[in-house]
Amino acid sequence: MTSTAELAGKYIEEHPSIQDCLKNDLVNYSKLSRKIAKEIGVDKKTSVEAILVACRRYVQKTSKESIKEKEILSVLKKSSLEIKNKILVAIIDKKIYLDNLIDIEKEVRSKVDTFYAVEGTKVFTIITTEKYQKDIETLFKKNLVKVSNNYAMITLKSPEDLENTPGIVGYLYGLFAQKGINIVETMSCWTDTIFVIDEQHVAKVMEFLKF
Repeated sequence: MTSTAELAGKYIEEHPSIQDCLKNDLVNYSKLSRKIAKEIGVDKKTSVEAILVACRRYVQKTSKESIKEKEILSVLKKSSLEIKNKILVAIIDKKIYLDNLIDIEKEVRSKVDTFYAVEGTKVFTIITTEKYQKDIETLFKKNLVKVSNNYAMITLKSPEDLENTPGIVGYLYGLFAQKGINIVETMSCWTDTIFVIDEQHVAKVMEFLKF
């Protein structure tokens, strides 16, 4: 049987706004405990007290996380952003003639342009610039599952400390989620963390990735 404290902990985990208030000591614990008690359907005085304890324990737990957050921000403050627009993402069935994939990569790289190819279990994902859309459609024809454009590629270039600082990528994903911005594709290469997003969100992303 799930205890009242466990139910309260689950409730807090499901409500980011309450988490933020607890982390920043911006909440009246008694009022919050009564609110949670009402939400989870308990009304005994002992239950409300158990919820109050659960809230305080959450704060104690996150105080350790705040130390980690400082370490993460220390690395991110030394990072820089590179942004490229007019990015295309093509999803290609793996039943292709691989020489075609090599050919398009050679063509793009010969022009010192953007090209990434990621191999999945059933498809290849190609990330490049929109100018190569016709070439991709011609080369892969029926094997082209989907092609989408009007994207931007955000590259966060971090110092080597990134390797030894846990939680950085999760922290970044959390920022995108909080702002309601979908990450279309994401990759990493040593100290580079790459996000492909809708072009219309670039200004917003530049704002919250300023550390």
